[in-house]
Amino acid sequence: TSEQIEHLHRRFKQLSQDQLTIRKENFDSIPDLEFNPIRGKIVHAFFDKRNLRQESDGLVEEINFEDFLTIMSYFRPIEMNMDEEQLDRFRKEKLKFLFHMYDSDHDGKITLQEYRNVVEELLSGNPHLEKESARSIADGAMMEAASICVGQMGPDQVYEGITFEDFLKMWQGIDIETKMHVRFLNMETIAHCY
Repeated sequence: TSEQIEHLHRRFKQLSQDQLTIRKENFDSIPDLEFNPIRGKIVHAFFDKRNLRQESDGLVEEINFEDFLTIMSYFRPIEMNMDEEQLDRFRKEKLKFLFHMYDSDHDGKITLQEYRNVVEELLSGNPHLEKESARSIADGAMMEAASICVGQMGPDQVYEGITFEDFLKMWQGIDIETKMHVRFLNMETIAHCY
């Protein structure tokens, strides 16, 4: 809505410190994001050309307000008047954004190493969990992904990684539409850093 766009424009100006673009370091002023274990991946996703719908590989150095709106569109809530086709497209867009966060080398697959990195980052705040335990959790999740996506594999088969189609299968039945949101964009939760 125009009201949401105005709100996001105020938020953009606050983040950019009234500049025309935002750079990665502008996200340092968001307190709620500071303690998120995958903070780096979230910020990285804002500058990923794939998420900016530029259909190309790599990152941009800065984003303008239009780019910011494009990224924020992944986090908009469900509209009550959406039909099944719109809801399916909406869901796939959100999952594509998440997929790009995990696929850090931009090759179209989430490899075991990429998945391990994410799990280790997510669990890094837990002092009681050894790095080896985090790796075991990631390995188990990847084996489960393989069984969901490929089925029973032969002893000589290797699961090379989760494709986007696999990712869609894995998230089937999980309500991503209401779980994927950005709380740190609330104006009230950010300290003014001028």
